[in-house]
Amino acid sequence: MMPWGHAAFGYALYSLGHRAWTRAPPSGKAVLAALFGTQLPDLVDKPLSWGLHLFPQGYSVAHSVFVAIPIGLLVIALGVYYDKTDIGAAFAVGYWSHLVGDIIVAFMEHHASPFDRVLWPVVTLPPYHHSVSLFDRAFHIIGAFFQSLTAKQQLMVLGIYLAPYFLVFILWLVDGAPVVSELKQAVVGR
Repeated sequence: MMPWGHAAFGYALYSLGHRAWTRAPPSGKAVLAALFGTQLPDLVDKPLSWGLHLFPQGYSVAHSVFVAIPIGLLVIALGVYYDKTDIGAAFAVGYWSHLVGDIIVAFMEHHASPFDRVLWPVVTLPPYHHSVSLFDRAFHIIGAFFQSLTAKQQLMVLGIYLAPYFLVFILWLVDGAPVVSELKQAVVGR
């Protein structure tokens, strides 16, 4: 899943869960915490693998349920302690949604063991077929993604691909455009 896919999935889960629990839209600070949580596993594991070659794959320490669950619970506990429960919960939902998203993608790609991506150190994925730098791999993935969107026969696929993002954008607007509305209020003063 691409970073924006993780962000949209995590935002939707947090926003809908927050609304179900509190009947109110999420705050901008909680949204930022959720979005940070959605990106954290890749911000840690991809550089450790692709850049520093400490792990054979980009699914290791930060993608592990054995690390993610305790960290999420710790952040929730800190949120409760500092009376910022919504921020702690938002981070945990964002972080954990990343792992769920990776498992869903592995299922959709028909991987034999889709849960292997989140079971480090019990399961270590085999190394990549070739070694490239962090930036080469990132540019290759992003380039392949955009190339797939430009194929003429992909117009229907593009529409299907963008539909969930459009729905998350609508949800964000319904939530009052958190983060942007708070920034506007801070700048304009209204």
